[in-house]
Amino acid sequence: MRDRTAGPLLFLRKRIGSWGLIIALLALPLYYTIHDLTAGYQAGLTASGHPIIHHDLSLIGFNVVEGLSNGAIWALIAIGYTLVYGIIELINFAHGDVFTMGSFTGASIWAALGLTLATGPLGVVFGLALTLVLTMLITGSLNVLIERVAYKPLRNAPKLAPLITAIGFSFVLQNVGLLWQGGNPVAVADLINNGHTLFHISGVQIHNRDVLAIGMMIPLVMALNWFVNRTAAGRAMRATAQDPEAARLMGINVNNTISLTFMLGGMLAGAAGIIYALYDANMWYFQGFQAGLYAFTAAVMGGIGNIRGAVLGGLIIGIVQQLSDYRLGTQWTEAVIFIYLILVMVLRPRGLLGEETREAG
Repeated sequence: MRDRTAGPLLFLRKRIGSWGLIIALLALPLYYTIHDLTAGYQAGLTASGHPIIHHDLSLIGFNVVEGLSNGAIWALIAIGYTLVYGIIELINFAHGDVFTMGSFTGASIWAALGLTLATGPLGVVFGLALTLVLTMLITGSLNVLIERVAYKPLRNAPKLAPLITAIGFSFVLQNVGLLWQGGNPVAVADLINNGHTLFHISGVQIHNRDVLAIGMMIPLVMALNWFVNRTAAGRAMRATAQDPEAARLMGINVNNTISLTFMLGGMLAGAAGIIYALYDANMWYFQGFQAGLYAFTAAVMGGIGNIRGAVLGGLIIGIVQQLSDYRLGTQWTEAVIFIYLILVMVLRPRGLLGEETREAG
């Protein structure tokens, strides 16, 4: 039966093209850039109580920097979604809650051993590095445990079965977090003085937390990219994602490769959890729901199964979120983010950088 929607949508994609998609993605930042230059923005009050209006790009620059640092966190979580989906075509709904466990685990490890190391800047750096490594190992192992217990027995079951199981494990981890830290947000020690302005770029303030988020995301993504493209285990992951049966015939242990994928995704979620806790100086047992929603949206927007696409999608979602939170109000953020997702899916159904799945070929 002929798809009646294919003609209009195909016509729309051809007419708008890549430049139209770029303009659509830049619509919100461009609007507020023009607004700040023409109408201006309030930057405090005079001694007599009158508003001080500035006409420059400092505010939009601040929004973009904050959005990139937020997006760095979503990107790390999104990579976990895209790795798992790319290799076994499963949406791991428990992944956002593994991120929550990363925050809780990192805070607990720091409380147990980090404070004894924090005798100065080097002590704080060493303590954070040790906490990061231990947390990533724990959350990676947790993700492997989830895969072995919940997903591996359902490997040949209908796709709905592991999907429902993933939702069930999400609720399990949420309740673990609720029992562990309670139902209210928990304050985290401000180890990095995240409200401190580290330096300025053309009048735009760069805070410690921005440097932390972006500075940790970049080497982690580079290390993952090197691992996937340069190591034997990484080649096994790519072969398994392309064709599991052919990979098995070539002598690749597919089960171990899938477990390795879950390990890597869980490690990145744990790293994102620590960054998030330090970035916001608080954590909550339900934080994984919103984080998982944003991160999965980023993975789909960038192209599911595509690591670079997940990073790009995460950064875009971070900027859109920051602009909406700061300019429109937090009540509009989810709607704005999904409007962007719908635009991308209509104009480029495989995502910004294209899917890398067996269906995509």
